[in-house]
Amino acid sequence: MDIYLSSAYLAPVQYYTKFLLADRIFTECCDSYIKQTYRNRCTILSANGEISLSIPVEHSSKEKILMKDIKIAVHGNWQHMHWNAIISAYNSTPFFEYYQDDFYPFYHKKYTFLFDFNEELKELVLGLLDIERPAMEYTKEYKTNFSALEIDLRDLIHPKKDWKLSDSNFSPAAYYQVFEQKFGFISNMSIIDLLFNMGNESQLVLADSVMQ
Repeated sequence: MDIYLSSAYLAPVQYYTKFLLADRIFTECCDSYIKQTYRNRCTILSANGEISLSIPVEHSSKEKILMKDIKIAVHGNWQHMHWNAIISAYNSTPFFEYYQDDFYPFYHKKYTFLFDFNEELKELVLGLLDIERPAMEYTKEYKTNFSALEIDLRDLIHPKKDWKLSDSNFSPAAYYQVFEQKFGFISNMSIIDLLFNMGNESQLVLADSVMQ
């Protein structure tokens, strides 16, 4: 089957299970940018609970801009703040030291376009997960009609939508989280929560989270 996904910043576990389920993944680049989605935000788990990290972008609510054309705002010091938040949240996890050098450049190199930043990060994550990838393509136009062998998840994997109601193929498997004694297990955090806590066993957790 073909699965259509939006571009996403350090997307949640749910998003990455789709790479185990699909024959082909289409990443949407011809959609209009939508605020308050995973396109420019992720959710991590810190000692104080869930934290949302958002990348500032140049965008006016009065005009529609394609996702592939959205620029990262030059003001502010978001990379420094995000990296410090990630260190604070995960420096005591079992695998942070092992992976931190892989993620470090993304918070010190300047990027112009959000889509490019997201896609390079996605490539890194897929490599670290060491899973067998489906064929991967980018959309050439915005599609609205889908066949029975295509699944449109572009706007269903969303921080404000309940995956329990919208995604019957996802059933998050519990895994070790460093703050579990404090909060209990919290599902569907950013993929880095899984990687930093579980390391090379992350792909097993992903596989256990897929409902066929």
